[in-house]
Amino acid sequence: MKTLLKTMLLGAVLAVAGIAVAACTADSVVGTWTLNVAKSTFNTGPAPKSQTRTYTEDKDGTSLTVNGVGADGSAMSQQSTFKYDGKAYSMSGSPDFDGLSLKRVNGSTVTAILMKAGKKVGNTTRTISGHGKVLTLSTKVTGADGKPYSTVLVFDKQ
Repeated sequence: MKTLLKTMLLGAVLAVAGIAVAACTADSVVGTWTLNVAKSTFNTGPAPKSQTRTYTEDKDGTSLTVNGVGADGSAMSQQSTFKYDGKAYSMSGSPDFDGLSLKRVNGSTVTAILMKAGKKVGNTTRTISGHGKVLTLSTKVTGADGKPYSTVLVFDKQ
């Protein structure tokens, strides 16, 4: 009886450890995030009406799909698949940049260099709150028009 209880206890401990390891290796950004316009700041003009970011993970890396509606009612869409290895990856849908290079700082922070035609035009820091429910993107970039701007976008996890 003691052996059975010890075996069950060991099995439970190993199961919990396995779940913890799996949770630590999964990218905490995976999921769907909705822009909280009221908590975000835009110095480039009026705020968009909406924006949703969806992150998924597979063997090719982390994929990002961004969909939204601009202040003028126009649809916007961006896509990229990347790894956090400092290499350049393409990004479609932005007039200001067409590539990005990401590096993980720690479990909750990632930095990205934004590029246009292979040249750096800005950077973004992505931070996820300690409770995992808020994603913040702080961006400084020189737009396609040559004017610098910055934004702080705050997203809530769905």
